[in-house]
Amino acid sequence: MAKMNAFYAQSGGVTAVINATACAVIETARKHKNRIGKVYAGRDGIIGALTEDLIDTSKESPAAIRALRHTPAGAFGSCRYKLKSFEENRAPFERLIEVFKAHNIGYFFYNGGNDSADTAYKVSQVSEKLGYPVICVGIPKTVDNDLVVTDCCPGFGSVAKYVAVSIREAGFDVASMARTSTKVFVLEVMGRHAGWITAACGLAAEKAGDAPQVLLFPEITFDSDRFLARVDAIVKQYGYCAIGVSEGLRNAEGKFLSESGLKDAFGHAQLGGVAPLIANLVKDKLGYKYHWAVADYLQRSARHIASKTDALQAYAVGKAAVELAVKGRNAVMPVIVRKSNRPYKWTIEAADLKDIANREKMMPRDFITADGFHITAQCRTYLAPLIAGEDYPPYKNGLPAYVKLKNVAVPKKLGTAFEV
Repeated sequence: MAKMNAFYAQSGGVTAVINATACAVIETARKHKNRIGKVYAGRDGIIGALTEDLIDTSKESPAAIRALRHTPAGAFGSCRYKLKSFEENRAPFERLIEVFKAHNIGYFFYNGGNDSADTAYKVSQVSEKLGYPVICVGIPKTVDNDLVVTDCCPGFGSVAKYVAVSIREAGFDVASMARTSTKVFVLEVMGRHAGWITAACGLAAEKAGDAPQVLLFPEITFDSDRFLARVDAIVKQYGYCAIGVSEGLRNAEGKFLSESGLKDAFGHAQLGGVAPLIANLVKDKLGYKYHWAVADYLQRSARHIASKTDALQAYAVGKAAVELAVKGRNAVMPVIVRKSNRPYKWTIEAADLKDIANREKMMPRDFITADGFHITAQCRTYLAPLIAGEDYPPYKNGLPAYVKLKNVAVPKKLGTAFEV
């Protein structure tokens, strides 16, 4: 394959370590100058390609790119934009190829979750049909940890570490005040369908009575009577109760407790606000004073307490993506394969995008205790290595020193605009 440029885009919800993947893609591409020219990034994800709003990463110094390894969020901007099938809507695909052709782009790296894997796979297939073959490599990223095939998803380990630390510390706080004040604390975490982040809260509880004493998973139908009985018993035994709850908690009818009625750009229900519902239920039925918190963006942007394992894996999949591409591997994704638990060993292998796109990895039932309120030892064995190690960013004046790139625009070559 002749020397061509590469296009890299970040998609969906960003993470504490997605920029480490970006760093790896750019640094590795720069080492393959015989095959890859420039790396262009999409401003705000794939929208940058559709609108020909490209960023020239060659304008950034090696030091600036290196600093991405410890900078949270999406350095080039992300988006939620789902491509329909080629048969349903040809225009976005034709526009992508038009832009790729104009800028001599022969490699497409799409860094995201389920929907992004689907997009990368579609583009890999459609580019052939449109007469301009592009090597498409999906790169895993999602705090939800719900991509299939890969053992875990870059971004998850750092969120898991953050929520486990947060609920442990909050648990100490509540325990110290429980005799005369707050007796119940509720922490709401992300997780639409899969309870991986909720499960991570459970790592904080190493022995009976430790916070959190109750976990509420989206995989387990919420039963208010059983829940209230459990909380009441725990408060009576330990003096307080800390609860981790998924935003995707469902009732017996299968409906989200916190569904607002709004939809995001991927067509998913807009969630949030289950913590106050649970806390008020406790207050109304049991009379206990409560506090609640929603981790929200804090959990996925907390680079100051990122997991070292997660940061290493985020870089490794970015590096592997480029190495796969220059070998001509198309419609694949580098995935993490666990070799052993103790000691924790892992490697990177390639998987087909068609086996990953539009599929979700749920929590196995044997990772959740029989009563549905906590994690099992098997789950703990799986989760524990993913939060291991610290990878602190540099600090300046008491605050993390993060990089802001120049993000210099690539001159446009097409005279036509595209509405997204």
